[in-house]
Amino acid sequence: MKGIILYKSKYGATKKYAQWLSEATGFEMLETTKATVAGLKDYDTIILGGGIYAHGIAGIAFLKKNFQALKDKKLIVFCDGASPFDQKAFDEIRNLNMKDELSEIPVFYCRGTFDLQSMTFIDRKLCQMLQKAVAKKEPDTLEVWEKALMETGNQRGDWTDKSYLEPILKELGL
Repeated sequence: MKGIILYKSKYGATKKYAQWLSEATGFEMLETTKATVAGLKDYDTIILGGGIYAHGIAGIAFLKKNFQALKDKKLIVFCDGASPFDQKAFDEIRNLNMKDELSEIPVFYCRGTFDLQSMTFIDRKLCQMLQKAVAKKEPDTLEVWEKALMETGNQRGDWTDKSYLEPILKELGL
């Protein structure tokens, strides 16, 4: 099996997971912005990883745009976010990103990082506005991701862990 891991990492967690997957599988790694369909023709397996931003999986546009050329390959997607796993939230993200022909592709969740200080100005301000909005809600009505956002506050959080990759490796038969 010859595979490649495509990834789009804004703050480093996705790249870390891609590196760990590369070490575990022997697959090459490539940023989605550098990938071309022609460059992927010799691979049997393509894993695409991206962070979750506003319910979108970073890098998924590459797969959507090129699905017809890649559909005969083994395709796997993983995404990472700062929140603990929540089935309802994961299903929402999956349904929003994996429509139509992408719906049969297996998708996995890995918990990532959160660090306001390393964010772009815009991302930091959006998170701070979101924290203020969530703070106005009754604590017992908060979604899992909202609780995580409030618990982290301005602190740095890094929940990356190789164990999140086990289901992906199992999917690969490794």
